[in-house]
Amino acid sequence: MTMTTEQKAARLALIKEVAAKRKAAAEFKRRQQINAAKVRRYTDVVDRPARSAKSAEFDRAIDKMNENHNQWTDAPQYAEKYYGQVYRDTTRFDNEWN
Repeated sequence: MTMTTEQKAARLALIKEVAAKRKAAAEFKRRQQINAAKVRRYTDVVDRPARSAKSAEFDRAIDKMNENHNQWTDAPQYAEKYYGQVYRDTTRFDNEWN
């Protein structure tokens, strides 16, 4: 099959266009991989910027504020210790309801 000069020129133009698109796609993919590597490197524990002592001290102060110093973890013992007979009189009939 023989081609005319116009057909050959059109075919070469199409080949150049496809090659340019593939080259652009390959470059885009390469840049994505480079950027992903930069992000991984930055967020890696080893490469993460060290926190200053002042910011660590601030974090400890905030964590202390999150503690509830008024919390009594064992309610029945607390009630028995501070309310005694009143607590016993109040809870005496609780189990009869169940």
